Amino acid sequence: SRVPLMKTTCWAEHITPQLYTALHRRTCSSVSTSRITTHYTIHPRDKDPRWEGVEMDRFVDEADVVIVGGGPAGLSAAIRLKQLANKHEKELRVCLVEKASQIGAHTLSGACLEPTAVFELFPDWKERGAPLNTSVTEDVFSILTETRRIPVPMLPGLPMRNHGNYIVKLGNVVRWLGEQAEELGVELYPGYAAAEVLFHDDGSVKGIATNDVGIAKDGSPKDVFERGMELHAKITLFGEGCHGHLAKQLYKHFNLRENCEPQTYAIGLKELWMIDEKKWRPGRVEHSVGWPLNRNTYGGSFLYHLNEGEPLVALGFVVGLDYTNPYLNPFREFQRWKHHPFVARTLEGGHRIGYGARALNEGGFQSIPKLTFPGGLLIGCSPGFMNVPKIKGTHTAMKSGMLAAEAVFPKVTAESVDSETAGLHVPEYAEALKNSWVWKELYAVRNIRPSFHNYFGMRSPYLSREHPHFVTGCARSVSGLDADQLKPAKDCTPIEYPKPDGKISFDLLSSVALSGTNHEGDQPPHLTLKNDDVPVSRNLAIYDGPEQRFCPAGVYEYVPLETGDGMRLQINAQNCVHCKTCDIKDPSQNINWVVPEGGGGPAYNGL
Repeated sequence: SRVPLMKTTCWAEHITPQLYTALHRRTCSSVSTSRITTHYTIHPRDKDPRWEGVEMDRFVDEADVVIVGGGPAGLSAAIRLKQLANKHEKELRVCLVEKASQIGAHTLSGACLEPTAVFELFPDWKERGAPLNTSVTEDVFSILTETRRIPVPMLPGLPMRNHGNYIVKLGNVVRWLGEQAEELGVELYPGYAAAEVLFHDDGSVKGIATNDVGIAKDGSPKDVFERGMELHAKITLFGEGCHGHLAKQLYKHFNLRENCEPQTYAIGLKELWMIDEKKWRPGRVEHSVGWPLNRNTYGGSFLYHLNEGEPLVALGFVVGLDYTNPYLNPFREFQRWKHHPFVARTLEGGHRIGYGARALNEGGFQSIPKLTFPGGLLIGCSPGFMNVPKIKGTHTAMKSGMLAAEAVFPKVTAESVDSETAGLHVPEYAEALKNSWVWKELYAVRNIRPSFHNYFGMRSPYLSREHPHFVTGCARSVSGLDADQLKPAKDCTPIEYPKPDGKISFDLLSSVALSGTNHEGDQPPHLTLKNDDVPVSRNLAIYDGPEQRFCPAGVYEYVPLETGDGMRLQINAQNCVHCKTCDIKDPSQNINWVVPEGGGGPAYNGL
């Protein structure tokens, strides 16, 4: 049964400056004695007497290739591996694990798809029934002021021009890719979250372990406790998507980010609407920048008219996570944007049927880490192949998976493997990627996002089209970690957001309900804190608790202590839509997102 959403309150948005000062003094001196984090990654089970005598052996299985993540990259890699195996008449076992209950259930994107990689993977995509139903017929780009729209011509060659692309529900495309993979013989395991990287004695990757199930919220074993299983492979492909949980471990273990810039991110929020058919323009693509964001906050919007047999539009708002004001609330900025006259006229008389949110990579070319290491490699949005000015990463993610498969295949099928480590090292993948159109495309736009950080702010990407020195020459540095960008609350002005009207704009709780999010309630919160005291002593005291605003699902809220003396952080983990924003933007870097029980999370169903 579905776990009811926790009621959330944004305490900091309803207090006077005088009350804030009083509470600020009290919260700084109070220490929460209740344990927020009960997860075994913070509190090891070998030191917990409740786990004495519990059977901890795992079942072990072996494959030639294990793939983590059933998104566009992982599925493209799996498909290409089996295509090559069939072509060369080789036996090849490919296993793919996906944390969502169904393939595509956690997939969220705009999405205006550049189809290059789909066409390369399946030249007969039409005959196979690929769900590419809406070709782009009209491009509209705008700079918004509070009440007006300034049109920007979409000239040939500009990154935002979408001629030849398709408006899709990316979850449906991913589901279709899953069907193609299964037909080819790929073993798909949805509902199994990869929780741990396994290593050989020589330090190379051995495979992964799936998550344990049957653990109570207090961290103790239930009667139905069941250990996860180990999947070993000659090589493991990590395609977890943006800010992957295992990729973070691999970056540290192999020092993969030694020679690249920090990755930077944005949060994307999306809704699906059924609108008045008279306002429906199938194939129309609209993008905007400007209001309600100021010129020093990176972001923009999209509104796509789908042709799926119903008058549907997909709309969304993206905010760069390098923003500085802790009072900024991306969800409320999104809701406010919908009231712009140019946007509201499309939505009036319609009704909302879906909601979701996801972080996306924005570091671009400069932030790509080392991609290969003994026993594994990184593909897709996990290392970050998104073309930022295009706001597109599906085609590059798919191509990276295909190139990985082509590099891996000859080594995993060789009769005698010449490898210095137990896990295969395939540096040929990185070389193939550098010689592909993916590398050329990302290199060409490498300085557009970094050019935002100057006096002109959000206008810089548009000035760059007239002033080539903004985008040529050496790769510019990014601004640093998004977590380091927030200013103290005392140095910032609170933002007053209008109340939602229930017609165009909505509250957070009703929005999360539309995401289909469901977690087993009696499990340890998967939003873990390295130190339970830090949220109150630092985040609330210095930044006025920004996690209660940047989370798009109401997971974090500060509530009064039962004694009435100060505040405590409450984590409503069952609300989590797996966007990863908290792990990225937390100014203390105290939050560590780990996988919940497999099958939990949003159910976007093609959103």
